[in-house]
Amino acid sequence: MQPYVALGAGLARAGHDVSIATHDVFRGWIEGLGLGFAPVTGNPRDMLESDRTWLDAGRNPVAFMRGLVETGLALLPAMQRDCWRACQGADALVFGLLGTMCVSIGERLGIPAIPAFVMPMGRTREYPSPIVDAPGLPAWLNALSHRAVEQGFWLPTRGLVNDFRRELGLTPFGLFGPYDAWFEKTDPMLFGYSAHVVPRPRDWGPNLAVTGYWFLDHPPDWRPPADLAAFLAAGPPPVYVGFGSMTPRDPGTLAEKAIAALRRAGARGVLLAGWGGLGRSDGDDDVLVVENVPHDWLFPRMGAIVHHGGAGTTAAALRSGVPSLVVPFFADQPFWGRRVATLGAGPPPIPHGALTAERLGEAIATMLGDAAMRDRARAIGDAIAAEDGVGKAVGLINRALTGRV
Repeated sequence: MQPYVALGAGLARAGHDVSIATHDVFRGWIEGLGLGFAPVTGNPRDMLESDRTWLDAGRNPVAFMRGLVETGLALLPAMQRDCWRACQGADALVFGLLGTMCVSIGERLGIPAIPAFVMPMGRTREYPSPIVDAPGLPAWLNALSHRAVEQGFWLPTRGLVNDFRRELGLTPFGLFGPYDAWFEKTDPMLFGYSAHVVPRPRDWGPNLAVTGYWFLDHPPDWRPPADLAAFLAAGPPPVYVGFGSMTPRDPGTLAEKAIAALRRAGARGVLLAGWGGLGRSDGDDDVLVVENVPHDWLFPRMGAIVHHGGAGTTAAALRSGVPSLVVPFFADQPFWGRRVATLGAGPPPIPHGALTAERLGEAIATMLGDAAMRDRARAIGDAIAAEDGVGKAVGLINRALTGRV
């Protein structure tokens, strides 16, 4: 959610009235930023914690998409109706990967519906879909992987989506869904990541825009908890270990591996409890457990960063200029882990199913001790920090609204 809230805040600063349609768990955060909120059925935390397919699918893209679609199908009719209500009176719609009902809503209301993705979901022959995690494919298979992922999302939902379109008085989509129109139309498709991290493919049309990341920085008056400030001042920069919204079967074992790895590397650590509930044993004075600490404040103060490879966390880690290791669970996380390693800003990713204290300890020691890696991480961080992804995206949306695209 954070990149979309950042984009919404940028649109608000540009003079737009912004309402974000999402799940109620995010209401307080969004309204606290002065943005409008519209509720959408569902709770992402409940879905992650109740349906193990999300985590157990690992690197199997077919199993992952099946689990995702099966989880969402029961909610889709209500989500479509909620989004229809939320979009009344809008001048334009900006939507992410799971908001594709906005295509139909925008068509019915006669307003722009602008896809805005935080991963490279545009069709290309230059690399495979980030959901597939299959580097080294020939160009034709790269292109096919993007089509396959589109169909993996589309075909199971086709009946419900077309029922919704009929309710709106629209012609149902055909076998290949709405995707062809996305890549042929003149309205922009926005990609909220840096071209320094994933270069823009040469076979993309002019309407596909890589804007730079959409960052939401901490409020100027935010102050760290006293125990965190004291911990940081008490020794060398620690290593951050956190897996955000991932909910492993046994978070205690994962925390034990992390603590053992830190000790093997001779490093202190900051553990993010997150949705997975990571904690520590009593007596671990060299490890501090924190709750919600802004990444843009915390990461530059770390000696190294270990995380799950979500698009937003990867962006924050890269911008910090600190080496990072990705421990991917599913979906696009292995893709981001490989990009970090390819850039030289961190070691090769370690899938969470293959994570051991020994492997993690070696990776942490490398990040702390490899001067060339630290220099590369700093250089990519400087390049990302010089971009204004939100500003570029807002400019493209404004052009779409004024008909100059």
